[in-house]
Amino acid sequence: MTMKPIHIIGAGLAGSEAAWQIAEMGVPVVLHEMRPQVKTPAHNTDGCAELVCSNSFRSDDHEHNAVGLIHEEMRRLNSLIMREGGKAAVPAGGALAVDRDIFSGGVTKALSEHPLITIERGEVDGLPPEDWDNVIIATGPLTSSKLAEAIADLTGEGELAFFDAIAPIVHTESINMDIAWFQSRYDKEGPAGSGKDYINCPMTKEQYETFIEELTNAEYGLFKEWELPSGSPTLAEQEEDTPYFEGCMPIEIMAARGIETLRFGPMKPVGLTNPHNPDEKPYAVVQLRQDNALGTLYNMVGFQTKMKWGEQTRVFKTIPGLEDAVFARLGGLHRNTFINSPKLLDSQLRLKALPRIRFAGQITGCEGYVESAAVGLIAGRMAAAERLGRSFETPPVTTALGSLLNHITGGANADTFQPMNINFGLFPPLTKEEATVEYINKQGKTKRAKLKGQDRKKAYTSRALRDLEGWLGALKKAA
Repeated sequence: MTMKPIHIIGAGLAGSEAAWQIAEMGVPVVLHEMRPQVKTPAHNTDGCAELVCSNSFRSDDHEHNAVGLIHEEMRRLNSLIMREGGKAAVPAGGALAVDRDIFSGGVTKALSEHPLITIERGEVDGLPPEDWDNVIIATGPLTSSKLAEAIADLTGEGELAFFDAIAPIVHTESINMDIAWFQSRYDKEGPAGSGKDYINCPMTKEQYETFIEELTNAEYGLFKEWELPSGSPTLAEQEEDTPYFEGCMPIEIMAARGIETLRFGPMKPVGLTNPHNPDEKPYAVVQLRQDNALGTLYNMVGFQTKMKWGEQTRVFKTIPGLEDAVFARLGGLHRNTFINSPKLLDSQLRLKALPRIRFAGQITGCEGYVESAAVGLIAGRMAAAERLGRSFETPPVTTALGSLLNHITGGANADTFQPMNINFGLFPPLTKEEATVEYINKQGKTKRAKLKGQDRKKAYTSRALRDLEGWLGALKKAA
């Protein structure tokens, strides 16, 4: 008998990962992507898993960082996104950053060549047809208006939205290396790095204060009409009460919180030594991270902005080393949409009002590339297990995958639900034994001391990977 396919709407990171996981479990998939027939305001290509904001998957340290941990967990679950991310890696210190074109191209090629995956181009302009009995909606932050309206009507929920900002990208050859220098913070090497993976532009106290003044007094662009719901106030009124996501806060909003805010954020000068002037510590530093494999493009780390393009060029050229910068892309702002997952979804990511539909990716209220792909990975495995007539035990909540899934399916408060990156605050607390270490005191007695800092973080990651292996072993036996 021919097995009915699972339909996935959206070929972003979550949809692409879900399609891969399903097909690898032997179940056919139809992956629906509306591009290029229907374009979005943020995408530039019709490739699967196109990165529209940063090119960074953030920290790859799986021993001391929750993001690095979810990288490792995904790798152990045969993640397509992590596999192709590794192939497309560019130097980024302790982070995993990718050449966005190579990455998207690799994902698209893998999906296109898989014998159980069919990619269909065209918009799904409403709720999926009734004969699609197993569906994953992974349409991301720019869900088409017709589908979004259909979901809102079905759930009785008003649309929730916040705003993401995009950082500028600079042509490397236009950066003045007589002022700037290559160095990772604390000379840290990452998955594709050398310890000299960032370009650093130093500022004196006077230069920094002048920059902050220019930044906070610049002219800013208003939102596009497509970003605002019908019946909204004027653009200017909407600008005053914008729900920004903290992880992608425009730099000018951060600057407005206090003159020192950026010096303790993206412009912190710690762990860096200027070889052009080693005896003088920079007061602040602007870092740029490699954006493509050739090293011809660098993006301004943490410099998401909604300044008008002319103002961006003027203000950012006041940064030492960027006086003659040529921008390959200037910053911008786009709307992000998500559902109230703790209220609307069950523990298997199914819509309570229509269980044949699952949700995955950013639309569930997880934030970040790898988090979106991770939810897609789990949603794909859930959908495939259901098609194969198997039960699916969710990953332990002590893992990064399990804690993120728990957060969006009930762990968060539905009344105050907001998008969340993976972090150790989502994990169950360590037990007393896990959170302490034995030692012998001066009197020869055995005592326990609390783990702190990196040791405490490693206790979380060690527990997670141990529990993940137990869960994977149980999955293999069940299969």
